[in-house]
Amino acid sequence: MAKKLILVAGNIGSGKTSLTERIGEQLGWRTAYESVVNNPYLPNFYKDMRTWSFHLQVYFLGHRALQHQEMACDPRSAIIDRSIYEDAFIFCRALNRMGNLSELDYQTYLQLYNLVVNQLTPPDLLIYLHCPVPALMARIHERGRDMESGISADYLSLLESFYADWVQTFDLCPVLTIRTDDLDFVHKKKHLDLVIARIQDKLAGKEEMVFNQ
Repeated sequence: MAKKLILVAGNIGSGKTSLTERIGEQLGWRTAYESVVNNPYLPNFYKDMRTWSFHLQVYFLGHRALQHQEMACDPRSAIIDRSIYEDAFIFCRALNRMGNLSELDYQTYLQLYNLVVNQLTPPDLLIYLHCPVPALMARIHERGRDMESGISADYLSLLESFYADWVQTFDLCPVLTIRTDDLDFVHKKKHLDLVIARIQDKLAGKEEMVFNQ
């Protein structure tokens, strides 16, 4: 298969990192992940979101743009955990809706975002992992990350509504939607193989089949 650039999108806890890791291992693709551990703005952001939202999102914009273009220029196929597009249409929009990002800062961010993304190589496929909010909450609780302890079902529901809006209008490449609440591609190879088969079919331009376990 020719070189491909794949993006994995989805709500918090939908399985993006796990799927990215396993597809990279299975297919020998290069992988890239969201910068969380080394993000210099996150600690301050969680203490005072209104003050640090704009700074954090500009940092993510630069980080993801460099990551996206590096993966696009690599001769190997690559898969990226979370897309640059989600920052603008999901997370910045949510911060603005909740009053943590002013309308002025939001519009300024969008101007910068549009300038940056217009220079990027379009992806070959966007994989959208959809998972109902109760299942997301259970997963978040199970993994027990301190920075996720304040995430509420209402917040996840808001993000989910924005994802629904965004996926319907995203037209830079084909979109493959996979519901993950009944999938276990970490422990069940059959599930991973089914997901990979769907990805390969989508990249080959084949019609989507009904996805049964």
